[in-house]
Amino acid sequence: MSDTSNTLGSSEPTGDSAEKNPEEWVTGDEPMTGPQRSYLDTLAREAGEELSADLTKAEASEHIDRLQQKTGRGAS
Repeated sequence: MSDTSNTLGSSEPTGDSAEKNPEEWVTGDEPMTGPQRSYLDTLAREAGEELSADLTKAEASEHIDRLQQKTGRGAS
């Protein structure tokens, strides 16, 4: 199995982050997912904010990051 054309990834870390900027997502302009909607609803309520229900995946992700910082959720 030394044929690398049939493998994904690398045995050596590349140092690249697995996280991409939401603006660079291929599906970022699609409607947010159900789990995103549910979590955003929770975060927005805790933060005392109202958000549009028609967000894209990328927009929802950015709001989630912002609201996690504001509410302290998701902090390690």
